[in-house]
Amino acid sequence: MTPRRAAVAPAAADSGDAPAVPPALQPGLDAFLAYLQVERRLSANTLDAYRRDLADLATWMGGQGITQWRGLRQEALRSYVAGAHRGGLSGKSLQRRLSAVRSFYRHLNRSEGSELNPAMGLRAPKAARRLPQVLDPDEMTRLVEVPTDGALGLRDRAMLELFYSSGLRLSELCGLRWGALDLADGLVTVTGKGNKSRIVPVGSHARTALQAWRDSQPAAAEAPVFPGRTGAPIHPRTVQLRLRALAQQQGLFKRVHPHLLRHSFASHVLESSGDLRGVQELLGHADIATTQIYTHLDFQHLAKVYDAAHPRARRKP
Repeated sequence: MTPRRAAVAPAAADSGDAPAVPPALQPGLDAFLAYLQVERRLSANTLDAYRRDLADLATWMGGQGITQWRGLRQEALRSYVAGAHRGGLSGKSLQRRLSAVRSFYRHLNRSEGSELNPAMGLRAPKAARRLPQVLDPDEMTRLVEVPTDGALGLRDRAMLELFYSSGLRLSELCGLRWGALDLADGLVTVTGKGNKSRIVPVGSHARTALQAWRDSQPAAAEAPVFPGRTGAPIHPRTVQLRLRALAQQQGLFKRVHPHLLRHSFASHVLESSGDLRGVQELLGHADIATTQIYTHLDFQHLAKVYDAAHPRARRKP
């Protein structure tokens, strides 16, 4: 069906509840989400992101009179992207949405034997490159060396040491079981994005902290390393709030969050080793381009050293 001409409405906000999907478009979306959950075994957070992005597009399509997924043409999709961008959606978010649309139509084509993919070759506005913030080694030392007294002291110390020692994602730390930790050899096996497993070293300070935490409350191999009140794995939001409180307690008034510890881990390892491929493996990045952002951080550090030390670079006050 040919879409009627109409003013392009801004896309729905990039957070919150998913918008209502027109009934004719819902079955295709449901089938795709079931495929992602069952066959690709994506995480709940990733599934929710796909659902929100595609539901927003489907709602916009309904407003344009496009009642079938096969009715979406590239010109219409380009108008949707332009409208969303004018509505304030960032280039990075639009890149993610177009990636979701491309994946959706690849799945639709496999089931229907078609080659239509309106998102193929369509680019989102260029996203501004933002370098991640990091804590310097002294700040990281101050953060991880929290007092171990009190009911949660040993747990907090073990959690922070492991975060920084191994560069884990928040979801990887929360879902970790004792059976995945080899404290004798200093290794941890984690399952990251795309259900991919990797083995990461655990430093001596983290091993000591983890052993002290386990000795304080012996647990079976299948038990979570960091349980919540019910015994189930600790909730990610609990970790985020606890980390913020511990940072303030230790006199760090930056915005400290779990991913900041991962950024700091990657930056410090790369700064010391210069081994970008090794850092990629440690972080579990599928694409080395994702890891390359840390080379910019390393160069930024070197530039500051140069400006401070070189007699012809120093700026006059």
